[in-house]
Amino acid sequence: MAEPSAPAAHSSSPAEHSVPSSPAAHSAPSAPSAVSSLYPPDARDKLTLRLQNAVNGFVDSPRAAVESADGVLEEAIADLTHMLTERRRTLRTSWEALPAEGVPGEPPPPGGARTTAEAGPTGDTEQLRLALRDYRETAERLLRL
Repeated sequence: MAEPSAPAAHSSSPAEHSVPSSPAAHSAPSAPSAVSSLYPPDARDKLTLRLQNAVNGFVDSPRAAVESADGVLEEAIADLTHMLTERRRTLRTSWEALPAEGVPGEPPPPGGARTTAEAGPTGDTEQLRLALRDYRETAERLLRL
């Protein structure tokens, strides 16, 4: 009985109206942690182990344990910053070379020609839709931290 009500609530979500995407895109939060995590599993596991070693060493050497935990956090922040910067660079290259759209309500460029993106649903529009979906998914993953 819960299954029929889920699609109705899903289809009226504001996010779906603002950015159309495939049903697979909406199932990402329930996907395995490797997909929803911003960190690759091996890097995350190494940092987790280092943090656990710091916590375990607190009784014998409190200051060294805190310094070690500080190093883990510093590395995690640096890694995350690098990964997000690379992700943004990849996303930008996916759409930057596409033709720019005109401003709605303004006259067309000289010669009356409109860009492909303005002409209607095209491959460029689909590429932009996919780029927006990827931006949204990345931002949502970041905001869940």
